[in-house]
Amino acid sequence: MEGTIYSLIPAILMLLLVIVTRRVILSLGAGILVGALMLSDFHVLNALMDIWNIFAGIFVSDGALNTGNIYLLVFLLLLGMTTAFMTASGGSYAFGRWAIQKIKTRQGAQGVPAILGVIIFIDDYFNALAVGQVARPLTDRYKISRAKLAYFIDSTSAPVTVISPISSWGAYIIGTIGTILAANEITDYQALEAFVKMIPANFYVFAALLLVFMTAYLKVDIGPMRRHEKRAIETGELHAPGRADAPGDLDDEFETHHNGKIRHLLWPILGLVLGTVGAMIWTGASAAEGSLDALAIFANTNVNLSLFIGGLLAVLLAGVMYASQPQPKSRFFKVIVEGIKAMLPALYILIFARVIGTVIGNLKTGEYLAQVIQDAAIATAWLPLLIFIVSGGMALATGTSWGTFGIMLPIAGEIAAVTDIGLVLPALAAVLAGSVFGDHCSPISDTTVLSSTGAGANHIDHVLTQLPYAFIAAGAASLGYVVLGFTGHLIFALLATLAVVAITGIVLHVFTKNLKYDG
Repeated sequence: MEGTIYSLIPAILMLLLVIVTRRVILSLGAGILVGALMLSDFHVLNALMDIWNIFAGIFVSDGALNTGNIYLLVFLLLLGMTTAFMTASGGSYAFGRWAIQKIKTRQGAQGVPAILGVIIFIDDYFNALAVGQVARPLTDRYKISRAKLAYFIDSTSAPVTVISPISSWGAYIIGTIGTILAANEITDYQALEAFVKMIPANFYVFAALLLVFMTAYLKVDIGPMRRHEKRAIETGELHAPGRADAPGDLDDEFETHHNGKIRHLLWPILGLVLGTVGAMIWTGASAAEGSLDALAIFANTNVNLSLFIGGLLAVLLAGVMYASQPQPKSRFFKVIVEGIKAMLPALYILIFARVIGTVIGNLKTGEYLAQVIQDAAIATAWLPLLIFIVSGGMALATGTSWGTFGIMLPIAGEIAAVTDIGLVLPALAAVLAGSVFGDHCSPISDTTVLSSTGAGANHIDHVLTQLPYAFIAAGAASLGYVVLGFTGHLIFALLATLAVVAITGIVLHVFTKNLKYDG
């Protein structure tokens, strides 16, 4: 069943169960079990053994610790402890009280995570978690639902990172592009130049970012998002009743300190930012060979180790500042425990997502979808659109943008080079755009999970509320790729994409004005 249409079954089953049951662990578990049974020809014991080996491989690989995964999982625990200390010390409350005096409207409060998401472009993981920590006290005070905050985080992190050459994503993509250009004997431009020229052709990114800011400032609340926002405004409940598994949510676990200051939040956040960025530069510079420049550094940086170092520095600062406040010393360990417990849902989802991602990879689902596009006999003008759709489906099913890049970029480059050399860069850009689109829709994407974590939102609430926005942006991008394929005019196609988003946003704004906002 590997590499055939049947390889889609576990991914489709998982996605349907997520939508119907809204229980992510159950849905992921069902997909894992069915996929493992397919791989083992339906021998139950062999399937269970395969699942155990995949699970163990998350922590130990080839007889050695899988430090990358361990660093990321421990970082989430450190982030939970940091958040708990900042909450217990009163720092989060003090920052929210200060910010609400500076930002006078609810629309302005929604603009903060959107703007921060654009500014923090170094890495999608770091973006998702750092923006949530800074913006959450403010958005909570203005009764902005956690699902909406998660949408702002998720729909700015990957889109900005994928078009930034000075980022972990950009460095990886540029290196891949260089290999593709050499393999197809394309010498008209170098890899970095090609990456920069591809930026305007990444239509989904610009459509998604425009929609984020329209949603923030024009009240474009549609589908499940509208229900979350209405509930938050009218009752003050920031997530749906019964969503006790929202990661990072510590509001009711302990009483905050009455003398908390803004510095109790800002210093740990500053430690997180400086520690992570400094470690990324250090690890990248240490691993780079030859001349050191920004691109070489970010191409070789160890993101997960850097996050661990930044998280460790943040929790040390937050813990020391909390311990310096007068209170019963026994509460110190309670705060640590509650911070760890708050992050366990995110850890469970990440681990299950990694397991099902491996199962789907072993079923060669990505290779099957790639073969579909290679075998399709279509007119050249439709090539960018088809690549965008297949890349989106692959990222949705597998939960990985990077895996989709690795499979689809060489295929798209080869097909375009053979059919129409002028479509090489648009085809590669369509891969990037489709990968981010699929990533936004996938409940097993790391970035989606971490956006839920950073916002303190229920994971499935975030997935379902983001879907309508992702499909609007994808629809506009699809039109853009059709225009590009038939006219060859890049800027005209980009403007058509943005026009569709703008018109759609304005129409939705008109039809949703009856949802009243306080402030």
